[in-house]
Amino acid sequence: MDKTIKAQDGRTISFADFGEENKITAFYCHGGPGSRNAAKGNAVKDTENLIRYIGIDRPGYGNTSPLPGRTINDWTNDLEQIADHLNVEKFYMIGVSTGGSYSLATAARFPERVLGVLVCCGMSDMRWASENATMVGVEQYVGLSREEAYELAVKDMGEDGSKMLSNDDETGESNLSPADLLYLQDPENIKRFISDDATFAQGVTGYADDRLADCSAQGWSSFEVNNVTCPVNIIHGETDTIVPVAHALHTADIVKDSDLKVYPDHGHLSISDEINTNLQVLIARSKGK
Repeated sequence: MDKTIKAQDGRTISFADFGEENKITAFYCHGGPGSRNAAKGNAVKDTENLIRYIGIDRPGYGNTSPLPGRTINDWTNDLEQIADHLNVEKFYMIGVSTGGSYSLATAARFPERVLGVLVCCGMSDMRWASENATMVGVEQYVGLSREEAYELAVKDMGEDGSKMLSNDDETGESNLSPADLLYLQDPENIKRFISDDATFAQGVTGYADDRLADCSAQGWSSFEVNNVTCPVNIIHGETDTIVPVAHALHTADIVKDSDLKVYPDHGHLSISDEINTNLQVLIARSKGK
């Protein structure tokens, strides 16, 4: 299930493989923070065993070695090496939250291999968002050194991620939507998104590097979104208080072959329950059905 390979640059890349080799493959780009294990939730719900879900730890998460100064596009090298190692020539991409950008970057770099992209509650280009749909938790990393970013991440998340559930504003009220608070009443959902041991196995290194890579100082500058030629399905919760729904609207505007579905009653976390169904919709669309 959990596997590692040695990357061409000498780093370790860790991933989790859920499913059978002869099934349709979907690589899962986890949120920030997150880990390879986030893909397990969708694999478990795939009761018909239709999809092979493969979750990959980004650098600094789980057992994947850090990559200081990485960009969003740099991660596509890791994805390529995993796909080649597994002899998976063509595949779908699933990008959740922060992972949405990484899934699109992969499609832009490998248009001949990526059959379709499903973006779930994904962040859009923060160069646009800084003026139109800002995310304070991301934008505060603009201009910071890596050491400063790590210190800020520790302040925000706790060195071991222990502050992650203390997601309150200055009034003491939760920043999460009612839909997400209800969603987290299920211990399995807390384990999937909050208390997964792999997420903070290296402290907040991965999270800090994520924020430096996707804040408005970088945004999507490391890849060309116009190179995304495959079908892209975008799903987002209207009550999402972490990544505003305006991000989904903007991504749908700038991605060529995109289809947007907004769920009125979903938040940032609960929308993940819609991934499996919408992946099947994407697969059908990519086959022209």
